[in-house]
Amino acid sequence: MQRVVRKLTGIISQRQVVGFRSYCTGGVVFDVGQPTSASHPQLLKDGELTPGISTEEYILRRKKLLELLPEKSLAIIAAAPVKMMTDVVPYTFRQDADYLYITGCQQPGGVAILGHDCGLCMFMPEAKTYDVIWQGQIAGVDAALDTFKADKAYPMRKLHEILPDMIKGSSKLFHNVQTATPAYMDLEAFKKLAYCNNVMDLAVYTHQLRWIKSPAELKLMKESASIACQALLLTMLHSKTYPFEGPLAAKVEYECKIRGAQRMGFNPVVGGGPNGSIIHYSRNDQRIKQGDLVLMDIGCELHGYASDLTRTWPPCGSFSSAQEELYELILETNKHCVELCKPGASIRQIHNHSVEMLQKGLKELGILRGAGSSSYHKLNPTSIGHYLGMDIHDCSMVSFDCPLKPGVVVTIEPGVYVPSSFNGPERYRGIGIRIEDEVLITETGYEVISLIFFAVDR
Repeated sequence: MQRVVRKLTGIISQRQVVGFRSYCTGGVVFDVGQPTSASHPQLLKDGELTPGISTEEYILRRKKLLELLPEKSLAIIAAAPVKMMTDVVPYTFRQDADYLYITGCQQPGGVAILGHDCGLCMFMPEAKTYDVIWQGQIAGVDAALDTFKADKAYPMRKLHEILPDMIKGSSKLFHNVQTATPAYMDLEAFKKLAYCNNVMDLAVYTHQLRWIKSPAELKLMKESASIACQALLLTMLHSKTYPFEGPLAAKVEYECKIRGAQRMGFNPVVGGGPNGSIIHYSRNDQRIKQGDLVLMDIGCELHGYASDLTRTWPPCGSFSSAQEELYELILETNKHCVELCKPGASIRQIHNHSVEMLQKGLKELGILRGAGSSSYHKLNPTSIGHYLGMDIHDCSMVSFDCPLKPGVVVTIEPGVYVPSSFNGPERYRGIGIRIEDEVLITETGYEVISLIFFAVDR
């Protein structure tokens, strides 16, 4: 056994841990640091680079991005960094969506270059034997070429030698600003183009591509939504027995992950009573009192694609008359706004319609007295929805005024959030209600992909 270990250690040393090839030899499956069809046949089919997405689709994405990039320009896409929780304990790693969308690589430490002359060039991290022992194998140069199908690949230590010449031959640079790294930003060639205002955010192109989902992406999004719906339904049924925010948050996360989700899309919002009127409430540390509602906003990620939905219900009893009045208003607004989802409409138009409906309803209930918009925004400062995809608030560079197209997924999430201190009828104070659904724009209209049910029994 010791001879085998020494032999393997020698192989690791000789190859500088730049990544093993993803194939089987003599029954041994080599690890590239993330699932492949050889190492994880239960997750990936032959020809898939990530679960549900083929290698051919990744190559097509690169071609489409190159078609958008101006001549003599270069795209620099950095992987997300590892963020530390303490000195030796990292937070759970989540890849930058643009880097994942273009490369398929789920690991930190790399920089990808896309250009008309070089195609896809990947600079890959190099792990030392010590790192492999403690953290496991990572993808290196071999994996970049064999698994991710890069045209060229180099170890990261070569970046400062090779990238400057690539930049010098370019008139414009585009990079993912949110994960920009000094590894390339400190290069003199990069600084010169930046000084001349010739460095721009790549998201203006990648978000345009990511906005309309492919059939493979939509399949994953529907599966992600289905997982979240099942998890939320089981949590709702669980809530009468355990009317506590924390356990309900734990329950929904468990139910998502046991069904295959890799992580939650965000920390679950479990707002009981007045906490439901805090839009991004996340403490989840209170008991839900008799007579209170609980607002639960959750989403999970499945192989890079997110879900996002919200339901509000009374775990300890039934709706009061005031709660029911507000719930019916939000439910009707949700239904009408979903029906407005179709090609050619825009989130802005749907939002404006939702504001008209909610303002009218709140006035009829005597909650909204002033005619000004400032009074309304105290009760609902949010948009009716947002784009959804690889990120929860996806494709932020695409305007809400942009006409919707088939393949776009949006959320529809009307709500009302009445603070306990609100200067209005006492019976409505401290009530927060939101009903959020995921809606796919189709050729003929829409498809709701977050079907649990619109209303709960009263």
